[in-house]
Amino acid sequence: MNIPNQYIEKTEEVADQVIRKGKHVLPHVARLCLIATFLEDGIRMWVQWNEQREYMDMNWGCGKFLATTFVLINLIGQVGGCVMVLGRLKVSIACWVLFGIVVLQTIAYSVLWDIQFLLRNLALIGALLLVLAESRGEARSLFAGVPSLGENKPKNFMQLAGRVLLAFMFITLIRFELSFLQILQDIVGSILMVLVTVGYKTKLSSLILVALLTVLNLYHNAWWTIPAYKPLRDFLKYDFFQTLSVIGGLLMIVSLGPGGVSMDEHKKKW
Repeated sequence: MNIPNQYIEKTEEVADQVIRKGKHVLPHVARLCLIATFLEDGIRMWVQWNEQREYMDMNWGCGKFLATTFVLINLIGQVGGCVMVLGRLKVSIACWVLFGIVVLQTIAYSVLWDIQFLLRNLALIGALLLVLAESRGEARSLFAGVPSLGENKPKNFMQLAGRVLLAFMFITLIRFELSFLQILQDIVGSILMVLVTVGYKTKLSSLILVALLTVLNLYHNAWWTIPAYKPLRDFLKYDFFQTLSVIGGLLMIVSLGPGGVSMDEHKKKW
């Protein structure tokens, strides 16, 4: 019975060493991955300006003016929000802008009726909540030494909500196929997803999920192998960068920890 525990402890030690060595780089990598889908989409709004306007006008019959306004809001909101997050400038405002973009696109692209896209958008919101939680932590650090009166509760609940919403990403990857590798992926992924959600062995589970999602993303969403004229390229590119943003959210969990509302935190009190 001690053998599995020894393996887990050894793996946790290795993970802790990796986290300690990369602690100064990890938050920056997490943010860069996290804003990837917004940055890519904002740039696409510029590159495909006419196509995006025509698509909105044809789908909603809203006219050129409203279609142009939609594309402009997406372009400025996403690129501007990304620059603010990366530069740590008014991060809370940037997060709310990007929240608004996710909601706007959910409605505009009728994502509400596509469960897979809806779950991925919810996972994206979870990742943004973790950036918001991190920015609150940075604000608190300016007043180090001041007695705490429970002001970290919002941050703890943001981290909990972020963990729960990030788990939705993996639900979209579950496939009911009679293949050994697929069944193994589903089982391992589901276990890790539950561990991250409840906050048990959180940093280790998140790191393993980062590795797993990275491999799956490179394998399933290799958009660079598809010729530019094929519509499949855009779909795979969208999925690739969305998954990359969720990976950024998981890296943020590794950097921040699970927060106060987690089994890891309660274990310290036992």
